[in-house]
Amino acid sequence: MNFLASKAQLRASFARWSLFMVPLIVLLGFLGGQLGSPDTVWFQSLAKPAIFPPPAAFGIVWTILYVMIGLSVALVASAWGAHGRGIAIIAFAIHFVGNLAWTFAFFGMQNMTAGLGILIFTTLTLLVVLWLFWRVRRLAAIVLLPYLAWVAFASVLNWQFLVENPNGGATGGEAGAVERVEF
Repeated sequence: MNFLASKAQLRASFARWSLFMVPLIVLLGFLGGQLGSPDTVWFQSLAKPAIFPPPAAFGIVWTILYVMIGLSVALVASAWGAHGRGIAIIAFAIHFVGNLAWTFAFFGMQNMTAGLGILIFTTLTLLVVLWLFWRVRRLAAIVLLPYLAWVAFASVLNWQFLVENPNGGATGGEAGAVERVEF
């Protein structure tokens, strides 16, 4: 049997996917944030770029963005039968691994260069995700545009941290403990 779902069925599918994806994305974002912290002596000792926002802004912005990301993925996941749906979801999963890896690279490993590399990967894969989501459900891609803006800002901010701290935040001969984790 070949028929289109009713609008009520589509709304119900989106609601179910949203109830699953939004908490999942927020939880994964929270767990990824546990892989490193700006509360280390290393980060506190870094010279902060002029564009560095107040630290409280990050939690607020990321929570809002993760909810929007979850809704965007739910829009695509609920598009049963849409051409390209599966590859769009796979591309998002690959992209999101990069999103979650940045905290570990930058704060956990205290490696700003690796953090910038991950942000470049994240930006490029997000552009692919936007294109694939656009082909499945345009609204899903539009909902991700603030996320793209934030990732671009994060990339510039990461670059500025590298410029302001060319020695990687090492204190040289100065007193003070610096916690550094390398794998």
